[in-house]
Amino acid sequence: MGGRQAYVEAVEMRPSHPTDDAGRALVDRAVGLLAGRTRCRLSDAHRHLLQMAADQGRDLADVAGGVITLFDVTEPSARATAPYPRLPAVGVAPVRRPDPWLATAQAVLDGMPGQAALLLPVRDAGCLVDLEFAAVTPEAELGDGLHGRALIGVRLGDHFPESLLSDRWRCYERVLDSGEPAELGPFLMGGERYTVRAHRIGSGLLMSWERHGRGPGESERIAGTERLGNLGWGEWDLVSGEVRWSAQVFRIYERDPALGPMSREETEALTLPEDVPLRLAAVEAFQRGEQVDVTLRARVHGRIKYLRTVADAVRDAAGSPLRIYGIVQDVTAREAGARRLAEVEHQLAEQRRSAAADHALAAQLQRAILPIPDGPVALPGLKVAVRYLPAGQEGMVGGDWYHATTLGDGSVLLAVGDVAGHGTQAATTMAQLRHSLRALAVTTSDPAELLGHLNRLTCDLDAECPEIAATAIVARFDPARRRLTWAQAGHPPPLLSRGGRTAPLPRPSGPMLGVVEDARYECAVLDLEIGDLLLCYTDGLVEHRSRGLDDGLDAVIRAVDESVRASPRQPLGELLARLRQANPDDDTCILAVRPMTGETHDLRRYLGRR
Repeated sequence: MGGRQAYVEAVEMRPSHPTDDAGRALVDRAVGLLAGRTRCRLSDAHRHLLQMAADQGRDLADVAGGVITLFDVTEPSARATAPYPRLPAVGVAPVRRPDPWLATAQAVLDGMPGQAALLLPVRDAGCLVDLEFAAVTPEAELGDGLHGRALIGVRLGDHFPESLLSDRWRCYERVLDSGEPAELGPFLMGGERYTVRAHRIGSGLLMSWERHGRGPGESERIAGTERLGNLGWGEWDLVSGEVRWSAQVFRIYERDPALGPMSREETEALTLPEDVPLRLAAVEAFQRGEQVDVTLRARVHGRIKYLRTVADAVRDAAGSPLRIYGIVQDVTAREAGARRLAEVEHQLAEQRRSAAADHALAAQLQRAILPIPDGPVALPGLKVAVRYLPAGQEGMVGGDWYHATTLGDGSVLLAVGDVAGHGTQAATTMAQLRHSLRALAVTTSDPAELLGHLNRLTCDLDAECPEIAATAIVARFDPARRRLTWAQAGHPPPLLSRGGRTAPLPRPSGPMLGVVEDARYECAVLDLEIGDLLLCYTDGLVEHRSRGLDDGLDAVIRAVDESVRASPRQPLGELLARLRQANPDDDTCILAVRPMTGETHDLRRYLGRR
């Protein structure tokens, strides 16, 4: 079964694959990256992804996201300009390093019957001078015995130099230049008659060929099976001393068939010293009359191969072997793929441990600098309630913050802010802005001036750590006149509930913090009335991946209206109870305010159970 088909069947059989299109696309992308980077089959990559999810007790899509984060390091410009994988450009020598696209092409060809290959052009001064095998089907074979992936890196002219001077070569050039497919033959090449079909794929040539004059005999079917499984058979007659190898065993050991099979001493000498104890244990088991199935590493012409041997024997009445027969299979690709997958799993585990440590540190920092009161807080002329909703995803500690305090002149300073990003950096920047606001409020209580100072601070921080940006609302409440003066820096507008109707306030002008160094901010004034409810919040309350921004804002407005109708005299507890669903992608900070009179009651009993 080919890698592509096996992958498709594995996907259909998986027990807990994501049900939504986005989740399936995430898993498919992770499988492709994993297979491309580790050079294993797609089906093996998918099975390993499922096993990782089961071992870690995590959702498959979460594990897939970790794989993508680890491996998806494509240059931004390349990602923007090349949405589809491309072959090396015409006129450039074939790329020698592993290419994820070529790995995908190889996975497709692995499942194709017959003889076919993807060849890349080799050019000199713009002229086609040769074709190099880049991906092949398992049955692809040249006349000299080279077959399958052993052909990768081989140039056509090295084996069939006469083809470079034939009319076929000009035909290949026309296919590459025009994109029009062609069929050639039958023609004689290397003493065999062939028919060749050529198609342009990207800048390469997909060629399939058929060798004529051979019937599909049993021996050829067996040879084809051996090549597909990369295995061969061998026999050793202990009476006569005769040793026989199939052609595939010679290919596995990269030995010239004219030299005949290697002796037992020669094959044993290829075993790596570290695997000798395993080989001796297999020999002892064989001597006890057991069938042997063992995988050992062998050094073949300087390269390490993993060779699986399954051996048994015809024995006499006393159990002594008369004839040994067995199968040798080259499982190097499988073992190497499993080893690389294990390395990937280790890297992902390290990445998760690092992310967990960062999350714990950021959460600890956040709790230390942003204490959340258990219930509503009474300030001069106001009742203030705060709720903080951490993101639903692990590791998504953010930079959302609030501030509510009494100033020296008896007025109240209120603020809500949001630092872009997540993790320790966002939490650290949030702490700097919040503590700076408290310090700056000693010098001025004007919201526009305070935002100007915070903007300059954010620009200075951006010089040390680029890409810092934040939004905020700062307000000053005069309890004597119930007047709220406020300014904003790129932040969502507060919602005002008055007379049973809730609507956003018109925003005074002001850009985000950290974007324009000499930015100017304007103030707006609002006289609060008894019965009003003012809601300040960060964008996590209204932005959600499962709905649009307008839908999110409408849902919050409905919650405010319903809270006021349900508890018109004490709406804060009711409102915070309704706004308690965490956004999976972002933290949310909510600050609700209403003017306080002598009849306002303490709402702690409403929040104590929540």
